[in-house]
Amino acid sequence: MHGEYKVPGGKLVVVDLDTEGGVLRRVRVAGDFFLEPDDALGAIDAALEGAPADTDAAGLTARIDAALPAGTTMLGLTTEGVAVAVRRALAQATEWRDYDWQLIHEAPQPPALHMALDEVITAEVATGRRPPTLRVWEWAAPAVIIGSFQSLRNEVDPEGAERHGITVVRRVSGGGAMFVEPGNTITYSLSVPEALVKGLSFADSYAYLDDWVLGALGDMGINAWYQPLNDIATDVGKIAGAAQKRVVEGQGAVLHHVTMAYDIDAEKMTDVLRIGREKLSDKGTRSAKKRVDPLRRQTGLPRETVIDRMIESFGSRYGLTAGRVSAGELARAEELVRTKFSRPEWLARVP
Repeated sequence: MHGEYKVPGGKLVVVDLDTEGGVLRRVRVAGDFFLEPDDALGAIDAALEGAPADTDAAGLTARIDAALPAGTTMLGLTTEGVAVAVRRALAQATEWRDYDWQLIHEAPQPPALHMALDEVITAEVATGRRPPTLRVWEWAAPAVIIGSFQSLRNEVDPEGAERHGITVVRRVSGGGAMFVEPGNTITYSLSVPEALVKGLSFADSYAYLDDWVLGALGDMGINAWYQPLNDIATDVGKIAGAAQKRVVEGQGAVLHHVTMAYDIDAEKMTDVLRIGREKLSDKGTRSAKKRVDPLRRQTGLPRETVIDRMIESFGSRYGLTAGRVSAGELARAEELVRTKFSRPEWLARVP
């Protein structure tokens, strides 16, 4: 069995192993990390040898920690990362390059249709009728998108939304409210087979699916990192938030979508969103306007250039071919808009 895991902000860890009688055998850890002393690698292999195959990541981490020589130094490697790679090997997880990735980047769409397209496309990936897909959104109207479990009245000021012509929609994933305007926001979705994130905890899957965009931002001169549970941050502020939804039909799939602030009208945002004091204090900030630092200021690049470079970075890593929303997918999404995403019952399901 073979498992790989790129430690967030670090290096690739590769594990090859067998199982016999319900325990790990012939474990070999490798990768492009740095490790001192040399015999620490053998200690890691030995610590994993004979471990019960159903040991969780925390248990495997504890075994490795207990076996490491005194003074061991790891760069680009963590014991938790080794444990995750083992669990991915045992789960027979797939890797990014195992798939033929498709790109969808089409004309602007209404907010409710974007919500529906996420659901339809991810369901198609789950059943194998569509390859794993990167979809870059274009917005036809400004919107507030609230999380699946958020209270509508607690998150949105209806008078502010009406005053600024803001459409309010509810998405299928959890997380917080997002304020978007055409031209000021970069939003994308990854619809991936569940096999890609096998062996990862829910939290680890966020970092794993965000890693490529951190590299793309780095290529544009932005030192960005994953900030648990679902933010992408820099040393001058948050630039993006992610959310996920698991689909259980077929072979299973994960929807991972991210909204990035390219530019932002902070006055309008705070006029529309009811951002509570507790959330601000949790982020260590005094003002909602200071919580997000837009990509426009950090890169100095046009929005279209940032998007192009992100797409190029993804394609250079994993391959990417141009695709489109099929007529059948669009028809199903439009039906979902009528029956679900534009319905007051859905928007106010948590009043």
